[in-house]
Amino acid sequence: MDYKFQINLGGIIDLLSNHLYSGPQVYVRELLQNGVDAIVARIKVEPAHGGEINIRISDRVGDEPPRLVFEDNGIGLTEEEIHRFLATIGQTSKRDELGERRSDYIGQFGIGLLSCFVVSDEIVVVTRSAKDGAQTMEWRGRSDGTYSISVLDEEAAPGTRVSLQCKGGSERFFEPEMVQDLASHYGSLLPYPIRLAAKGETVLINAELPPWRESFASSQLEREAYLSYGDKAFEMSFFDYVPLRSATGDVQGAAFVLPFSPSLATRAKHKVYLKNMLVSESAESLLPDWAFFVKCVVNADDLRPTASRESFYEDEALAATRDALGACLKQYLIGLAKDSPRRLQRLISLHYLSIKALAVDDDEFYQLFIDWLPFETNLGRMSLGEYRKRHTTVRFVPDLDQFRQIASVAAAQQLCIINAAYTYDTDLLQRLPHLYPGTQLEVVDTTTITHSFEYLTLDEQAQIADFTRLADGMLRPFNCSSEIRRFSPVELPALYNSSSEANFQRSIEMSKEVSDPLWSSVLEHFADGLLDDAHAQLCFNYNNRLIQKITHLRDETLLRLSVQMLYVQALLLGHRPLNSKEMGLLNEGLLGLIEWGVDTEGGWIQ
Repeated sequence: MDYKFQINLGGIIDLLSNHLYSGPQVYVRELLQNGVDAIVARIKVEPAHGGEINIRISDRVGDEPPRLVFEDNGIGLTEEEIHRFLATIGQTSKRDELGERRSDYIGQFGIGLLSCFVVSDEIVVVTRSAKDGAQTMEWRGRSDGTYSISVLDEEAAPGTRVSLQCKGGSERFFEPEMVQDLASHYGSLLPYPIRLAAKGETVLINAELPPWRESFASSQLEREAYLSYGDKAFEMSFFDYVPLRSATGDVQGAAFVLPFSPSLATRAKHKVYLKNMLVSESAESLLPDWAFFVKCVVNADDLRPTASRESFYEDEALAATRDALGACLKQYLIGLAKDSPRRLQRLISLHYLSIKALAVDDDEFYQLFIDWLPFETNLGRMSLGEYRKRHTTVRFVPDLDQFRQIASVAAAQQLCIINAAYTYDTDLLQRLPHLYPGTQLEVVDTTTITHSFEYLTLDEQAQIADFTRLADGMLRPFNCSSEIRRFSPVELPALYNSSSEANFQRSIEMSKEVSDPLWSSVLEHFADGLLDDAHAQLCFNYNNRLIQKITHLRDETLLRLSVQMLYVQALLLGHRPLNSKEMGLLNEGLLGLIEWGVDTEGGWIQ
């Protein structure tokens, strides 16, 4: 035997209020949606019909709960349709079976009216169908799952009137100011007039049109209208605006360029309408990820909403719409490059990360903007165009610590080095030879820099042989060797440089110090395979007077202490964290130097 599912209306109401919808306030949106859909349905059979929606809030008398009446002049319902659509959860008059285009309507799931039970224990619907001979019907639905239908002996105009009496705890959602704010919040773009009558006054909710629906006498007036609209929509002033349009999804709206550079970790949230009804104020998936420099307001007529109508399904239509809106932003930037270079420079100074993100994946965009984009160098910040005018070879360092270590050394060698450790920079620079054949590209590290250092003469090498031997022996436990050259700047006594394998080995050693025995053994296995290739070098600067003095020291204790401290200093100058052995070396060196100073002649007081 087959059985039918039983519906617990109380459980459904709890599901709607606490899980599907964002809060009780959405009942206003659902009433607006039903009214608009009813008007659309009537216009299909009466093209000249002028739709309108009226909301009334009764004045409270004593302790009587407030009452809200919502009325539309849409197509209305017959008795048979009441049974089908109001009394059957999940059934909607917008299904394809009625021969209508489902996408013409906002509501498509047959649960919208249930949201009214979140704020009222009873829903009273008085309706008369626009069909000939239809009667005026009353439907009373109750939160206990029962309902009644009766025929009213009155001549009513076609349409529907929904009455709600506030239940305990929902009073604030029936306050005129709250209802007005909610109706404006959700329905400010709806094409049919919405009026609210309360406390003896009537207010037109949606009097102002969005700028993309208006015509302007000049570009300046258009700019002012768009920026004013963005200011009101997001309560902030914007740098610029971009009209948005996409045939896919039937989208219209505007993107507003932020006047500050947002965090990469923060995704922009957009205000999105579906068929002129607000869907979400925090939609995140409408624009490409690189477009985090704008906030937008758009209306989509042909995207698929989720059941809560607070977001869109991630489907092919949404993906195509995202690409089309991204193309609008791209064309805006291209237009600035051609027609408003000063404004483009200001925009790039704010949002160069977004533009870099787009240039990484788009050859045309790359070639148009790459010379405008700013990069950090050891000689100051400059655009890549400025760099390429001054230097035939583009030299860059992909690692931030290495850049910090060699910046001053490279500057002393008259080398301009780009710090490409920031997001997208290395990818952008590596594409240069592919799009600009003949461009010379060089990845620079400390090893590259040391190749240009001057060797000592044979006599000088012989004089410091003992120092070199002692320094090598001291540095060997740290997988480091010593070298002595002449280089600039003379103020730098020593430079630590290492291969990528040595850097990786250092990170493994430091991880082992804070890991449990099992994980340490795993890391040990990795480290064993790197020992042969991992190498580091401490290059002493023989142009530095301190190094010249140290290399000729006869006091072996002081010599050892000096090498220890120069090694640790070189690590710190390279922004490298010290492991436990190096911290021990630092402590030993500092205490040893203090003790040596105290023990020297005249330093000890009896």
